[in-house]
Amino acid sequence: MKLKYLVSAMAVMMLSSGAAVAKSDNLASFHAEMDSCQSCHTKPVKVSDSETHENAQCKSCHGDYAELANDKLHFDPHTSHLGDINCTSCHSGHDKPQLTCNNCHNFDMEMPFADTKAKKKWDGAWDQEKIQKAIDKGPVETVDVIVVGGGSAGFNAAISAKMAGAKVVLFEKAAYTGGNSMLAAGGINAVGTPQQKKKGIEDKIEWYYEDAMKGGRYQNDPKLVQILAEESAGAVKWLESLGANMDDLKRSGGARVERTHRPSGGASVGPHIIDTLRKAASERNIDVRVNSRIEKIVLNDDKSVAGVVVHGRHSGYNMVAADSVVLATGGYGMNKEMIAYYRPTMKDMTSSNNVTATGDGVLLAKEIGASMTDIDWVQAHPTIGKDSRILISETVRGVGAIMVNTDGERFINELTTRDRASDAILKQKDQYAWLVFDEQLVAKKKMVRGYDHLGMLSKGNTIEELAKITGMSKLPKTATDYNKYQAAGKDDAFGRDDMPLNLSKPPFYAVKVAPGIHHTMGGVAVDTDANVLNLQSWKMSGLFAAGEVTGGLHGFNRLGGNAIADTVVFGRIAGKNAAKHALEKK
Repeated sequence: MKLKYLVSAMAVMMLSSGAAVAKSDNLASFHAEMDSCQSCHTKPVKVSDSETHENAQCKSCHGDYAELANDKLHFDPHTSHLGDINCTSCHSGHDKPQLTCNNCHNFDMEMPFADTKAKKKWDGAWDQEKIQKAIDKGPVETVDVIVVGGGSAGFNAAISAKMAGAKVVLFEKAAYTGGNSMLAAGGINAVGTPQQKKKGIEDKIEWYYEDAMKGGRYQNDPKLVQILAEESAGAVKWLESLGANMDDLKRSGGARVERTHRPSGGASVGPHIIDTLRKAASERNIDVRVNSRIEKIVLNDDKSVAGVVVHGRHSGYNMVAADSVVLATGGYGMNKEMIAYYRPTMKDMTSSNNVTATGDGVLLAKEIGASMTDIDWVQAHPTIGKDSRILISETVRGVGAIMVNTDGERFINELTTRDRASDAILKQKDQYAWLVFDEQLVAKKKMVRGYDHLGMLSKGNTIEELAKITGMSKLPKTATDYNKYQAAGKDDAFGRDDMPLNLSKPPFYAVKVAPGIHHTMGGVAVDTDANVLNLQSWKMSGLFAAGEVTGGLHGFNRLGGNAIADTVVFGRIAGKNAAKHALEKK
């Protein structure tokens, strides 16, 4: 017991000082000097790809993240929005440590044992020779359903399949689950919910459908959109049944009413949903394996699914047999080669995506003859923090922020669709804009405090002071005009018909934003049952897909709030039908 508190105190001291205090070359040697290799590993040493035992040992000595939290640090990685991820996501016994947060951010924090030599990445390439050897060797285990990807779509598919009676394993290539869903900041669109009824909001399935089709410039698959609209309320109810809080309502761009559901209190929806789904999967004893990248979908002679080849960080290449596979790998927004090929005009744009969004599912499906749809349609989100990869949620505008150019003048209805807002920003003289709001909005949106913590906000005690700080000379008049429109309930300048807040309570804030890659609307072609289709538009037996890896649902432009709805609605459909297919083959 004494060792636990000694080591915990040392760990906090190392993080606080920004330097390792031990003389050992790496974390493994340091632990071996204290005890032996068994202080981290079992005997004999055999490490699972998920490094389950090792992470449990970390916490048995150092305590969990709540115990390690240190409010004296300007930035505390143990209290990040990623939640309770593996300790080995950042700390490595035999390799150079890496602050996972810096996949998106640029925090200046030296890790303990930062001088350790970096090893070659375990997942640097897809080794075709080893893939074939794994297939020739045959499966090392057999399950009913394999889910590829640990974001919202993957978790919802895995939970649905398990509840339908299937033996399920979920593989995630990263060191922790969450994917792009973990970064979602808006909410989930749904129609006909108790939340809408409580607020007296009239909404209809037809309106949801029409808004989504209009937002996608009528290039969407109408059948997929209809299902999304019809099943959206059930998706919210499902999340709530798993423990999520979806009580807050906001309006996203392109929607005619408030239908974006999110956690009460202003918390970001993505971390909340992923935390809920992680717990739900654990409670149902679903086998979730991280550090496990799928590099091949294996087919039988009749072209039905036979299983996958998984490349594990420690186990190497192995085939796992299954009659059903669900692709839930997300989009390709972080794959520069794919962006340059499919949408070359965006190749130099920043991206708000998780580093895991590299198009693996598209590559896996194309290799075995799957059809693609809308594959070259890539969405730019209009409000990514300029010169960063941090998304400024659309709901910040929905709650009440205005958007102005570098002179401080509004130039578009803030609640227009993302494509039109992005185009409008790029037509401004400096190709960026400012979002401006006051303390009223900060009180409603917890995530805005995070932007402040990251140093992204300019602040003034008056509108005039904020205008001077940011160089927006015309901002005071813009704010005065907007407050008149808000009081009258009519936006004479741009026709914004939902203005929940004015600009009147100091301090006043502004954040600089510019368009960046946010969502890839195109991907694997699927039908209404989430079956993947081949080049002849026939079902590929046993192969299903859901979420951003698929195409057809969003058309030319996705509306905010429809991505999470997509992952829940079609994740559930994919999991249920994958289980049905596998169990019928027994």
